Order: sequence, then structure tokens, then C-alpha cells
Amino acid sequence: MTEPVASPEDPWVKVEYAYSDNSLDPDDEDSDYHQQSYKESYKDRRRRAHTQAEQKRRDAIKRGYDDLQTIVPTCQQQDFSIGSQKLSKAIVLQKTIDYIQFLHKEKKKQEEEVSTLRKDVTALKIMKVNYEQIVKAHQDNPHEGEDQVSDQVKFNLFQGIMDSLFQSFNASISVASFQELSACVFSWIEEHCKPQTLREIVIGVLHQLKNQLY
Repeated sequence: MTEPVASPEDPWVKVEYAYSDNSLDPDDEDSDYHQQSYKESYKDRRRRAHTQAEQKRRDAIKRGYDDLQTIVPTCQQQDFSIGSQKLSKAIVLQKTIDYIQFLHKEKKKQEEEVSTLRKDVTALKIMKVNYEQIVKAHQDNPHEGEDQVSDQVKFNLFQGIMDSLFQSFNASISVASFQELSACVFSWIEEHCKPQTLREIVIGVLHQLKNQLY
């Protein structure tokens, strides 16, 4: 015997269909709501963390510019062109660059001064040794200074020194142009007019005169 088939128009069938539909399941609706809330909460946390990191970065940059304005003297000087306005970041950076370049130039200048002073000290030490030798020679021969020499001997001494210097001068100086002449003169002075070199020239000329006189 065939069982009767329920018709779709049967009201009990409609109720059964309604309860079997997943979209109307109350448990599924709660799950979707919590999942959506979790996603929104995660996005909020990421957005908040990004905002905090960006704020820290800006605060660090601001502290850096504030430190530069405190350290660089020119940033503390009033610029009448901008009045009492706060210095912009571009101006702070430019003043910092200018100040660093100024410090580099001062450092180079001081190094050159130190080098010059060292050369002067070396020259003074050589002069000190020369004077000590002269004093010692006079003490060893106290009567040697009593023999007066003529002006001609003094002139011969000067002429001998100049002749020796002119030989090196003539060999070192170029007259191709005035600029080259000037450069050669300074180079010759640095090379052939050192205290030790002049001392050797004078000693050589003195020996020649002494041999001629005695």
C-alpha cells in the first residue's frame, strides 16, 4: 500500500522547511556576529599600534631638531629676516650644515698653525745649539776674539754666503712666467733657506775665509 506524499501546500511541511534553513539558525547568527566583532577589534588594534608608532617617530624627530637648535650656536641667534617666528626644519638643517663646515675650516686652520709652530720650535732648537757651540768655542779659545778683522773680511763673508745661495737660486728658479717665478721662489726658500742649510753654508764660508787669513 502506497504511503501518502505530503504536499508542499501542507502547513506542517512549511514549518519543517523553515526550521531546516541554516540562515534562520540562531546559533549561526551569533557566530557571525562574534567573528565580525573580532575582525573589527583586530583592525582597531592595528590602527592604534600604527598611530602610536608614527607618533613616537614624530616625537623622536622633533627632539632631534630641538637638540640641534640647542647645540648649534647660529640656531640660537636671532634672524631678523624671519622675526620672532620659530625656525623651520629646513633652516635648522642648513644652519647645522654651515656650522659643521665652519668647524672643519677652523680645525684645518688650527692644524696649520700647529704645524707652523712646530717648525718654529725646530728652528729655535737649531739656533740654540748653534749659540751653545759659539759660546763653547769662545770659552775654549778666549783670546781668539781679540784678533779684529777688517770690514773687507766681513764683506767677503757676506759675499760668500750670497754666492752660495745664488747658485742654488739660479738653478731652481724658472722665468717662464711671473706666476711660475713666484712659485719657484717660495719653493726655493723652503728648500734652501732652512736654518740647518744656512748654518752649513755659513760654516763652509767661514772655513774658506779662515784658510785665506791664516
